[in-house]
Amino acid sequence: MKWLGKKQPCWCKSGKSYGACHGNFDAILREYKKRGFMVPKRKIIKNQQQLAGIRESGKRNIAILDKVAEKICIGMSTEEINQIVHETTLALGGIPAPLGYEGFPKSVCTSINHEVCHGIPSKDVILKEGDIVNVDVSTLYNGYYSDSSRTFLMGEVSQEKKDLVRVAKECIDEGLKQVKPWKCMGDMGYAIFDYATKHGYTVVEDIGGHGIGLEFHEDPYVSYVTQPNTEMVMVPGMVFTIEPMINMGTFEVYVDEENGWTVYTEDHMPSAQWEVMVAVTEEGYEIMAY
Repeated sequence: MKWLGKKQPCWCKSGKSYGACHGNFDAILREYKKRGFMVPKRKIIKNQQQLAGIRESGKRNIAILDKVAEKICIGMSTEEINQIVHETTLALGGIPAPLGYEGFPKSVCTSINHEVCHGIPSKDVILKEGDIVNVDVSTLYNGYYSDSSRTFLMGEVSQEKKDLVRVAKECIDEGLKQVKPWKCMGDMGYAIFDYATKHGYTVVEDIGGHGIGLEFHEDPYVSYVTQPNTEMVMVPGMVFTIEPMINMGTFEVYVDEENGWTVYTEDHMPSAQWEVMVAVTEEGYEIMAY
């Protein structure tokens, strides 16, 4: 970490002097690092201009999911969901971030029942009575990325699935309670894991959340199988997703060998997920997309 004079321009490009901007911030980080904690690199800490850009992207991400919520219905194909997301994103001036990302062929991920994540929309996959479907939307707007998802219930859903979806959403709320500046991300992950397991569910271990904003996926990796006082220290200006995948059966998963993307539960029991994008603030957190 390069030392700067108090009157030099701050490294975050805020336009303020280092002493008036991140001088004290860096001093605190150095103390945490001396004590053995993992601290964030400067490149993932956003300034106010960048946070404003991510916030605007997030507003569009929310609007796209709202449009899906308005239109989604039994009998619809997941390709129709893809078209809603694609067209709404473009109408709002954005770009669907998943499209072409590492070869992903669609503008959104649609994961049904025992599909954990990264389901690929298809005209041959039709939503049926009793399905639960996660719609994961990611948006690039004016150079800034946002990401969030919701799980939708199709018609009359079994009580078991309703409970799973409810607890998956409550896990987000439990995690958010731990998002505070100068706390460790492991506190948040542990709160989610503890809440899910106390309700009889498992948490996927191999897939987690991620930093976001200037890139689609940035540091840190966000795990939900952690212990308190572990993982990266959360600091103001960090932006990341909280997106635990909660399974009714085993936590074990596998990837579709044919498409190389879709993740399934090993025992084909249902999985549910909600995803929120948050920024760490001086007081706690700001939800930027849900």
